[in-house]
Amino acid sequence: MPRIAGAAVVAFLAGSLAACSGDVVRSLASDAGYGPRKVAAPDFVAESRSKEQPDFMPVGVDAPKRSVRAKSVTGQKALEAELEGARGRNEARGRAAASAGQGAAATIKPAPAPPQ
Repeated sequence: MPRIAGAAVVAFLAGSLAACSGDVVRSLASDAGYGPRKVAAPDFVAESRSKEQPDFMPVGVDAPKRSVRAKSVTGQKALEAELEGARGRNEARGRAAASAGQGAAATIKPAPAPPQ
C-alpha cells in the first residue's frame, strides 16, 4: 500500500509540473543548471542587428488600435454598388476592345512565306 501511495504522489507531482507554466519550470531548471545556458551574441551579430523597432509585432503584445473605423452597413452597400458599377464599365470596355481587335484582325493579311 505505501508503494502505491508513493507512486500516486510522484505521478501527481509530475502531472502538476507538466501542467505548470513553462516559464516557471524553465527558469527553475536553468537556475539549477539543467536548462539552456544564456549565451551572449557575438560582436558581429550584435553590431549587424538594427537598433530600430522590428517590423514584426512581438508575441504577447496587442495590436495598436486602428485610427480608421470599420464601414457601417450602409457604407458597405454603397461601396459594393460602386465596385459593381466599375466592374460593369470594365467588362463593357473589354468587350469593345475585343470587337475592335477582331475587326482589325480581319483586315490584316498573313505575312508572305520566306524565300527558299
